[in-house]
Amino acid sequence: MTAPRSAAGAPAGAPADTDAPDPRRWKALAVCLIGSFMVLLDVSIVNVALKSITDGLGASGSQIQWVLSGYALTFGLLLVPAGRWGDVLGRRKMFMIGLVAFTLASLACGAAPTATVLVIARLVQGLAGGMITPQVSALIQQMFRGAERGKAFGLLGAVVGISTALGPVIGGVLIQVFGETDGWRWVFLVNLPIGIAALPLAMKLIPGREGGPAGRRDYDPVGVLLLGLGVVALLLPFVQERQWTGSTKWLLLPLAAALLVVFILWERRYLAHGKEPLVDLKLFRLRSFSFGSSMIAAYFAGFTPLFFLITLLLQFGEGYSALMAGLVTMPFAIASGVAAAFAGRVVHRFGRPLVGVGLVGVVVGYLGILLTVHLVPGTGIGWALLPSLIVAGLGSGLVISPNQTITLSQVPVEQGGTAGGLLQVGQRIGAAVGIAAVGSIFYAQLDDSRGDYPPALQGGLLVAIGFLVVALAVAVLDIVIQKRRTGTHAASLGG
Repeated sequence: MTAPRSAAGAPAGAPADTDAPDPRRWKALAVCLIGSFMVLLDVSIVNVALKSITDGLGASGSQIQWVLSGYALTFGLLLVPAGRWGDVLGRRKMFMIGLVAFTLASLACGAAPTATVLVIARLVQGLAGGMITPQVSALIQQMFRGAERGKAFGLLGAVVGISTALGPVIGGVLIQVFGETDGWRWVFLVNLPIGIAALPLAMKLIPGREGGPAGRRDYDPVGVLLLGLGVVALLLPFVQERQWTGSTKWLLLPLAAALLVVFILWERRYLAHGKEPLVDLKLFRLRSFSFGSSMIAAYFAGFTPLFFLITLLLQFGEGYSALMAGLVTMPFAIASGVAAAFAGRVVHRFGRPLVGVGLVGVVVGYLGILLTVHLVPGTGIGWALLPSLIVAGLGSGLVISPNQTITLSQVPVEQGGTAGGLLQVGQRIGAAVGIAAVGSIFYAQLDDSRGDYPPALQGGLLVAIGFLVVALAVAVLDIVIQKRRTGTHAASLGG
């Protein structure tokens, strides 16, 4: 959907801004992207360090699982509250607090003497990541207008694709250089120079004119607690799907639904008493926001498991090293970054149809991967996957950053952090659901085939494609509704 725009080029519904744009905005954006890169890198870089952590610390399977899932859990927990705190207290302040916390937590991870300490440090690292992320999208809303905003989100989308795909490569290099026993420590310690360098730049370049209206100091602690408990209850059974055996864990889903219903009722009551709720539920009346949020959640359910599946196939099925398996995903990263930067320049012209084209490209790329795995046996599969990965990467670059631009286009700037947090929560939930669903099919088929990885990957990838088709259906529905409304409006003017 192409958001309606005012004469000044800002999205309709956004408050007018008569101030001249900050001349340092592009430098400030670079600092924000450094923070985003560091946070997102730690989502994927740890995957190739799990064996090294097991060898170096003697970590149990349960502890290893918490190193992975604990980060995702606490990351999702703080996204919306941290976005709200940024809207109220100031986005630069929250960005810097998160940056300091993330850097210190990375130091604690790298220096951890035991696996238990590492798990605790990873939980703190996830909280810090959840504090940084919503400030970035809110700052882009704050600093940029019109076509420039699309370009800025395009660069952010490039960082998302590149950091996700380069994580295994960087992790593989570090482990190869520093060895299996201690290489995992440098997977975390690599964040230290980045965080230390970014902190003074953030203080100097990120604008201090931030936050909501003067005097707005409603923190809605009950809303924060209810939403936090709801998110944890929703995510926990998915992130612990393989480690927490039995069906008891799924009882958390109705509990999560109940908590979220209570949260909505509380937010309405809070607003009725003249206070500022944690989440302004009117955001979901904006079609651009509601459609974009649901679409990207379904997309991440299909997008995130791809690297998980390919890593398992190459490392465990074909005996690739961590570095070589990571290198196979590099073309996806490069293609995604290039496409995202391009999409940021043209999204204001094409709107949601651009996202639809990207989704078609990702589906075509996934189908190519399916066919390649079926036709190419043995260790040559890595090279054979490159064309399909490039197609999927190009498509992904046309999805993530344009969708973020469109989804937040009509959100008032003073609610940018909260809205950005909600958008990210949807992505985290989608990713957790996708990995759990795809992983369960993958491992079930792996057991049935007695360790034959290609058929297991094909089964898992079919589930991922199903999620992508759902995302495409949501995008197409949004396009159809927009065209009908545009046609109705034109006919009324003609009459």
